[in-house]
Amino acid sequence: MLRLVENHSLPRTAAFFDLDKTVIAKSSTLTFSKSFYQGGLINRRAVLRTAYAQFVFLAGGADHDQMERMREYLSSLCKGWNVQQVKEIVAETLHDLIDPIIYDEAASLIEEHHTAGRDVVIVSTSGAEVVEPIGELLGADRVVATRMVVGEDGCFTGEVEYYAYGPTKAEAIKELAASEGYDLDRCYAYSDSATDVPMLASVGHPHAVNPDRALRREATARDWPILVFNRPVRLKQRLPAFSMPPRPALVAMAAVGAAAATAGLVWYASRRRSAAAQAAAAVTGSHFARI
Repeated sequence: MLRLVENHSLPRTAAFFDLDKTVIAKSSTLTFSKSFYQGGLINRRAVLRTAYAQFVFLAGGADHDQMERMREYLSSLCKGWNVQQVKEIVAETLHDLIDPIIYDEAASLIEEHHTAGRDVVIVSTSGAEVVEPIGELLGADRVVATRMVVGEDGCFTGEVEYYAYGPTKAEAIKELAASEGYDLDRCYAYSDSATDVPMLASVGHPHAVNPDRALRREATARDWPILVFNRPVRLKQRLPAFSMPPRPALVAMAAVGAAAATAGLVWYASRRRSAAAQAAAAVTGSHFARI
């Protein structure tokens, strides 16, 4: 368990999390296939194909070749989709589809890293339109995700602008470290896939989570901790912290609460002084009446 709070005189640190099968129990992109079908973006055949892809992904993890084929398939599938419609579908179904499949262990780690003063960054191969709302749901400070090219008509062209995969993830982390002042030797990273070895190797505290066979071998050889996450749970059922306002809002609320408490004490003290004065007056009046 992470208990130490960051010494803020030192360089900043962060915890980098892969998303699929590390923070959530399924592929984030493929999970929305039924919603995209109901929204008219894909047909029944595509739903079945994505369901099969989800099965392959869950059964044994996806190696480099499978990930490349999945990327090509999804790129061609989303060609012509209206970006705003995609965002609306994700927003409408996010809590129903993603909230129940978030690992309790991952949610606890995110909370503990925040408590220790570290930023939390989600680094995912899935598209930004899916990953960014999930990152917000999790309370992440930043998100790195794949970005598709959007045409002037507001629709995906089918081309990939930025692919957050493999070595590219490690490069993104190093760029963030340079811009945000992170000390990577003191940072943490979590992933389930051997394709993320470059990302894990770029920080001082790498962790293999539900690792595929290749990552398990690599983690064992490098003496990296191996974690098992297997308890999906709705956030609102587990940690009050995940339903709390962002940290700046908490500071403001604390200030308001302190002001209210101070005002209450002043009012209470005033009431006591007033009551005491009235009691003294009553005693004095009674004394003079007897005279």
